[in-house]
Amino acid sequence: MEKAQEIIFAGFGGQGILSMGQTLAYSAMIENKEVSWMPSYGPEMRGGTANCIVIVSKSKISSPIVSKFDSAIVLNQPSLDKFEHAVKPGGLIIYEESSIITPPKRTDIECIGIPAMKEAQKLDKKQVANMIILGAFLKKRPIVKIENILSALKKVLPERHHHLIPLNEQALEVGRKFVQ
Repeated sequence: MEKAQEIIFAGFGGQGILSMGQTLAYSAMIENKEVSWMPSYGPEMRGGTANCIVIVSKSKISSPIVSKFDSAIVLNQPSLDKFEHAVKPGGLIIYEESSIITPPKRTDIECIGIPAMKEAQKLDKKQVANMIILGAFLKKRPIVKIENILSALKKVLPERHHHLIPLNEQALEVGRKFVQ
């Protein structure tokens, strides 16, 4: 990783958007990288919109506020509509296929649809769809190591859910298989 990576995670509340970004941020901190994690969500929480900006860098981050992103990870159509234009040319959009009616149309960025909900249902736990998406993203942009994602999950997940960490690891691997 040469330059800072600026990523927007976006979707509905309850889809694990904030925890996906927080997990990435903790992982980068484990690797002694500079990190910014800035969540944004409506008052309605579940079902409302949620997003977070994560910046990972080897050097100091000048501002947590950015309007253009290297990557966007989107889990619903309203988020794609809102943030597709905000991805820098040469950037990446990873999106959840079943939630997107109109896929990205830009040709100056890479767009990858992942059947995360379908794959999460195969694992009998729809809540790991976000980890499937994160696994795909990290295969494409390996800004942190997978083992540090697993360590970060111990901080992000409440202790009563730590028994799900092996399932989350499996979900990360499923996501990695969807990208070249």
